[in-house]
Amino acid sequence: MTQKPSVLFVCVHNAGRSQMAAGWLRHLAGDAVEVRSAGSVPGDQVNPAAVAAMAEVGVDISDQRPKVLTTDAVEASDVVITMGCGDACPIFPGKRYLDWDLEDPAGKGVASVRPIRDEIEKRIRGLLAELGV
Repeated sequence: MTQKPSVLFVCVHNAGRSQMAAGWLRHLAGDAVEVRSAGSVPGDQVNPAAVAAMAEVGVDISDQRPKVLTTDAVEASDVVITMGCGDACPIFPGKRYLDWDLEDPAGKGVASVRPIRDEIEKRIRGLLAELGV
């Protein structure tokens, strides 16, 4: 039996995009994938508009808290997906990196977050297909 794949989502504040992505992956993959998220400069809380937009599609991320990005989290992950954290994301050899260029939902209302949420869902479904989950 192969080890289940591990995915780490990284954005600056770990409050919007990375939390929505982690929520989608947990929701769609269940226990088949190990999911982590972190930020280079974590915010105080998950973006309320991101929480509300995800709740509309039945994904609850209200219990999540922004976490600081650690080298351990990167080393423990098979795929590292960055979302606009630039040079703050550490690069380790042998890891698979994907950079998802997504609009930052910070300071936006739910209506503006919905298209970002839907784009993230599309990318997560593609990722699951690639991982064979």
